[in-house]
Amino acid sequence: MDDEMTAVSTGVIFVHSAPRALSPHVEWAVSRVLGRGVTFTWRPQAILTGTQRAEYYWQGPAGSGAAIASALRGWTHLRYEVTEDVSHGGDGGRWCHTPALGIFHSQTDAVGNMVISENRLRVAMESAGPNASALLAEISQILGEPWDAELDAFRQASDDATVTWLHHVG
Repeated sequence: MDDEMTAVSTGVIFVHSAPRALSPHVEWAVSRVLGRGVTFTWRPQAILTGTQRAEYYWQGPAGSGAAIASALRGWTHLRYEVTEDVSHGGDGGRWCHTPALGIFHSQTDAVGNMVISENRLRVAMESAGPNASALLAEISQILGEPWDAELDAFRQASDDATVTWLHHVG
């Protein structure tokens, strides 16, 4: 049997904000991709009244992260991130979506670092020309910084957030 056909991957779906009416549709879309019914645990999203948030740890064939992100992409009122861990036969990845910015994708390595190809860097350098500020702006886009900036408020706004934020004192 072909290794690519049996390669299994894991990842996490972070739905940062979804209108309540959209919640079952999100579950159905993910269920369709993974080939089995899934149920999310929805909690209110404190930063945006009338929306909910959820996290779901998934397991499926390698490439499921891209399929999940694509299945969710059509709903413009949805803010989400999908991660896929590196697996035998597949690269890791991270997909982010916001209503204002659309979708962002980056390849990730085994420890979650973003992997930027030399071709993407070359295009950024060519686009920026000799302008250092333009190069920094291009690199910011490649790193997904605008998506992170928009999603950070939603990541932090949950009472049950699993991230501990450290603040510099002094």
